Amino acid sequence: MTDQPKRSIFAADGVAAPLRYGVFRRIWLASLLSNLGLLIQGVGAAWAMTQMTDDADKVALVQTALMLPVMLISMPAGAIADMHDRRIVALVSLAISLSGATALALLSWFGLVTPNILLALCFVVGSGMALFGPAWQSSVSEQVPAEVLPSAVALNGISYNIARSFGPAIGGVIVATAGAVAAFAANALLYLPLLIVMFLWERVHEPSRLPRERLNRAIVSGVRYIGNSPPIKIVLLRTLVTGLIGGSISALMPLVARDLLHGGAQTYGIMLGAFGMGAVFGALNISEIRKRLSGEAAVRACAISMGFAIAGVALSREPVLTAAALVLAGAVWMLAVALFNIGVQLSAPRWVAGRSLAAFQASISGGIAIGSWGWGHLTNVAGVETALLASAALMLISPLIGLWLRMPPVGGRNEAAELLADPEVRLSLSGRSGPLVVEIEYRVAQENARAFHNVMQDVQLSRQRNGAYGWSIARDIAEPELWTERYHCPTWLDYLRQRNRATRDERELHQRAMAFHIGPDPIRIRRMLERPFGSVRWKEETPDRATSEVLPVVASAAGSST
Repeated sequence: MTDQPKRSIFAADGVAAPLRYGVFRRIWLASLLSNLGLLIQGVGAAWAMTQMTDDADKVALVQTALMLPVMLISMPAGAIADMHDRRIVALVSLAISLSGATALALLSWFGLVTPNILLALCFVVGSGMALFGPAWQSSVSEQVPAEVLPSAVALNGISYNIARSFGPAIGGVIVATAGAVAAFAANALLYLPLLIVMFLWERVHEPSRLPRERLNRAIVSGVRYIGNSPPIKIVLLRTLVTGLIGGSISALMPLVARDLLHGGAQTYGIMLGAFGMGAVFGALNISEIRKRLSGEAAVRACAISMGFAIAGVALSREPVLTAAALVLAGAVWMLAVALFNIGVQLSAPRWVAGRSLAAFQASISGGIAIGSWGWGHLTNVAGVETALLASAALMLISPLIGLWLRMPPVGGRNEAAELLADPEVRLSLSGRSGPLVVEIEYRVAQENARAFHNVMQDVQLSRQRNGAYGWSIARDIAEPELWTERYHCPTWLDYLRQRNRATRDERELHQRAMAFHIGPDPIRIRRMLERPFGSVRWKEETPDRATSEVLPVVASAAGSST
């Protein structure tokens, strides 16, 4: 009997497959160094705070200062990533973090750091990384093909957690031997490789044929898309809950090392390293977990395992047992976060990928930031052990959320459909002309009325997440077979964007709705410029007539050009 060939991690479905692509590999290696520096700084900042104050709130606020910017500016950051060249956005954001890290190192060298200054500069570093995150994550799909995107997401998690495995331990040694200032300086230096790699990346920028949206409108578009996408909303809510509860581990880790294990900076670094080692193990097995378990089953298993791990940390007084519990906690934490991340990346089309990933970042980081403050406050009142046991109990019952908010199934990436030609018009329009009203008339057999109405509920979400508002469906009381779909777009440019944002799945949905149409006449589409009283500003000689356009039922453009 011949031996079966060993399956390589570089195979098409292996976790290391994305490393075969040069751009991704270089950015990944540089990001590993950057993550290493960030973790080294985190150790220095947290330990420096414990030396400046005994207030548990202040210690926990170090984590909040680093993570809160992600929640506060993630949506503008995502909009900027979608509107501008993601490479340039990444370079600017890294420069912001580098300036914060450099200032922290210099002020520490001169002995000018106070608790408030430390928190403020951690906030600056966190702000740069909050701006960097959406641009970096949404550009991953430009660096690797769609079939290895889940592995690329897992590898990015591995990058952070390899750094977490060694960074805290290295940071503990650096802090113990050279002080926190050396940790801050190391972080500043380790930003440089990523800056260089990003600068040298020859990204192919494909400018849109339409003018880019303004920032405020782009943010509204992102919020609207997420609000009308039930799968993404469910993933974000589950992510927020996981961050709120599970953030206790990272927030209270310095106090676990100091108060429960009676150790120093090196003990703290080793405990964080154990968590990071577990996270690497979890990320390496993400592909296998996705094959064996559904998304909901995997998230439930992670939550239950995390609950027992947190309880183990709370009750243990032996470093070895605490480290073992942290390895388990790190593995299941990484698995859960990677599952949430993959769910968002594969559900969002490219035009809103940055904003969707920004919302994911806001959910996980906002949950951790708010949870860190809450767990720090509870620790001041009841102690570290009680706070961790409360977190463990909440984590154990959190899978019950799945009864109402079940994780959606995740398939391949939902790619954009082919672009459509602009509709013919005979009225003089500018990009800001509007609002635009669109009416589509369907004739549907009465026995198919309920099925048609059900499909149109999905069409409503499709129209609204791509830019429409005021959507309605009406049935003629004199001719029950006649149905009229109606919606608005703010301007002519918004309408042109809306009709070309449809994904392939949405295009198929529109075709299903059109398939209900019967009779010899084609579907009729009216596009009209709404002119409220008092806003008419045309010259007397300018023609002013709405155009009614008849499109054939069989044409794919008709189903999605509305």
